[in-house]
Amino acid sequence: MTAKDFAALVTLGALWGASFLFIRVAVPALGPFVLVGLRVGLAALVLGLFAVAARRTLKLRGLWAPLLFVGFANTVVPFSLISASEVHLTASLAAILNSTTVLFTALVAAVWLGESLTKKKIVGVLLGIFGVAVLVGWDPLPLSPVVLLSVAAVLGASFCYGVGGVFTKRVFAGVPPLTLAVGQQTAAAGIMIPIALTDLPGETPSVTVALCVLALAVLSTAVAYLLFFYLIASAGPTATSTVTLIVPVFGLIFGVLFLGEPVGLGTIVGLAIILCSVVLITGIGLGKAGKAPAH
Repeated sequence: MTAKDFAALVTLGALWGASFLFIRVAVPALGPFVLVGLRVGLAALVLGLFAVAARRTLKLRGLWAPLLFVGFANTVVPFSLISASEVHLTASLAAILNSTTVLFTALVAAVWLGESLTKKKIVGVLLGIFGVAVLVGWDPLPLSPVVLLSVAAVLGASFCYGVGGVFTKRVFAGVPPLTLAVGQQTAAAGIMIPIALTDLPGETPSVTVALCVLALAVLSTAVAYLLFFYLIASAGPTATSTVTLIVPVFGLIFGVLFLGEPVGLGTIVGLAIILCSVVLITGIGLGKAGKAPAH
């Protein structure tokens, strides 16, 4: 990996990690549906304009049915679940829980694609489950039914990312990444914007909230996906998959620095255990290809 690629990788991890910060600030004012509608709508617009500026031809004919499914499973549902959960969870906790995407992807791929679950992967899955238990049970955030429901929502989002990733692998083989990104975000916007219009906030959002929405849509979604596609082409999937280890670290750092979120021993231990499970499942750093999660 070149220095340029490494810089792009760290930037991608920072952008995806920062998305949890932007959501945590904006969702109490806008609600999850409006926030997700704005996020996917603006991201689709930015990616579409990029395609026009780059003179890329987007061949979407015949793809809209599967794009609607992947837009729903890989964008609308997980974005909404994460946004709703962050009304009650810290940004750092949500980011760490979302790193279980790799765990769920391995399980979905084993069931749907028949990919073998090696002993190393099974140990990684069990370790990941244990890490989530440590993180939630030993976190400074007081446990309550709504907190546990919010944790379940983030884990549900991770499962949806796993389903969406496996579906994409099966159905969109050979489709250019930019075409898939524009199509997915456009399909998600078509689903989400009508829902968002039924739940508009009663007050005009603050400048801070508006800036967080713009940063979430433009930086953490549109620009992040473009960086992801660049790295896949330049550094390859194995190197790019190491972003899995970077995202929760940045999510934790940003939550502490900018939101003053508490960090207990359980947070650090849970993060370490989950990241170890990710290494075992993906083979990151062990010479095997892995998968980077969607955000």
